[in-house]
Amino acid sequence: MNTDLTGKKVLVLGGSAGIGLATAQAAAAAGATVIIVSSNPGKVKKALTTLPETAEGFSVDLGNEAAVRDFFRTSGAFDHLVFTAGGSFPFGQVEDLTAAELQEAFQLRFFGAFNAIKHGSKNILPGGSVVLTTGIANLRPQKGWAAGACICGAMEGFTRMLAVELAPIRVNAVSPGIVKTALWEGMPEADREAMYQQAAGVLLAGRVGQPEDIAQTYLYLMQNGFSTGQIVVVDGGAVLV
Repeated sequence: MNTDLTGKKVLVLGGSAGIGLATAQAAAAAGATVIIVSSNPGKVKKALTTLPETAEGFSVDLGNEAAVRDFFRTSGAFDHLVFTAGGSFPFGQVEDLTAAELQEAFQLRFFGAFNAIKHGSKNILPGGSVVLTTGIANLRPQKGWAAGACICGAMEGFTRMLAVELAPIRVNAVSPGIVKTALWEGMPEADREAMYQQAAGVLLAGRVGQPEDIAQTYLYLMQNGFSTGQIVVVDGGAVLV
């Protein structure tokens, strides 16, 4: 296992906030040259102020295949591709969700990752890797998490398939539990805070996660040259309680 990422180039799609930005910051601290990509130019500009001067940032509509294709045509080669992009899930039970809402939720989180791999994997240098993002919604589903459970289940299967199809490029995914990020912005603030407090009282770790907690797992998967096809759960013990 490499002890750092010195001399490596890490591309983080969704790297302007939350877990993606925390991962970019951690990779930079480990010696990597970091490139962040996000659909929001303002967030990209703000995120770059927290990264070394060697970092670069680009605004790309990650839900648009043509835009993603065009970006990778000019991005050049890199060592590790990290995909953390995704907005909040639509919350609701199956009977309350529309097919259009579910399709919209899949557009960035699943199809965005699909398009990034389709057009970007050929740019990954030998010894490099892909780290995708899923979640525990399919392992420990709650009422109203229909969209999340569907997307997370799909991402796990996609990760394992890619590990076979792209070998020897390594492909893994991180599966976070409840983390304080924009994922939950679709909930009313009072409900969100109540969820955090309730979770902290139940989780084996005694608290909900922070983006910096999860970022360390992305680094591990980039650095460990013998891990591929794995879904690493980092949830404070949520699937056990």
